[in-house]
Amino acid sequence: MNLEAADRIKLLVLDVDGVLTDGRLWFGADGEALKVFHVRDGAGIKALQSAGVAVAIISGRESPAVARRAAELGIRHVRQGAQDKAAALGALLRDTGVPATLTACVGDDTPDLAIMALVALPIAVADAHPSVLAAAHHVTRLGGGAGAVREICDLLIEART
Repeated sequence: MNLEAADRIKLLVLDVDGVLTDGRLWFGADGEALKVFHVRDGAGIKALQSAGVAVAIISGRESPAVARRAAELGIRHVRQGAQDKAAALGALLRDTGVPATLTACVGDDTPDLAIMALVALPIAVADAHPSVLAAAHHVTRLGGGAGAVREICDLLIEART
C-alpha cells in the first residue's frame, strides 16, 4: 500500500457482503436469517474512528443485521439497498463533506467497481473477483469476513502515525 496516500484518508467506505462478511448469504424459511461479522473487524473500525477516520457502509442489499452491527460500531453513515453505488457515494460525500480525494473504499465484486473508480484509495479483499483485484491499489492478505477490514484499519492507522 502506498502509505503516503493512505495518511490523508478521512473516510473509509465499506461494502458488506464479501467484505464485512465472507460473502455467503444465509436464508431460512422467513428470508435472510443470519450474517456473520468478524469481531476483529469491529475492533479495527472502532480504532480507526478513534484515530479520526470516519467509516461508512454502502451495500446493495438491505439487512437489519447490518443496521444493528453499524449501530454497535458507531457507524453513522449507512446506505443500504444502494442499486447505484456511485450515486450513494456521491450523496455520502456530500453528507460528510469529505471529498473523494480523501476517501478509501473496500470492495469484493463488480458492483463495487463504480465506487472504486471514484476514490483516492480503492482496496480489494484477497478473495475478490478478478476485475476488482485488477482495479485495486491495494489488496489485503485476508479474505472478506476473515479480518480483512481489520487489516485495512491497521494500515490506515499506521499511515497516520
